[in-house]
Amino acid sequence: MKEILLVCGTGASSGFMAKNIRQAAKARGLEWSVKARSDSVIEDYIDQIDLLMVGPHLSYMLGDLEEVAKPYGVPVAIIPKADYGNLDGEAVCDFMLPYLSE
Repeated sequence: MKEILLVCGTGASSGFMAKNIRQAAKARGLEWSVKARSDSVIEDYIDQIDLLMVGPHLSYMLGDLEEVAKPYGVPVAIIPKADYGNLDGEAVCDFMLPYLSE
């Protein structure tokens, strides 16, 4: 089971995105747990996740988030703006696959 955390400002928009990613992952037979939270709680989850996905409107935080995630070996990626805007779970699944392959 891969643990993925999606963050945005309040966890609201990422909640819709997480739901669509979960549906897409399930249809593909991927064992992913996708949670959506506010960026303010990243440090509460960083030691439990395999990937940190960030809403595109928080891209200015990428450097700081990479510093938080680095000691835990957790990759950080910005969700492509168009995919996030369309809540395209399939496209974001495709985007995440390389980060979660072993």
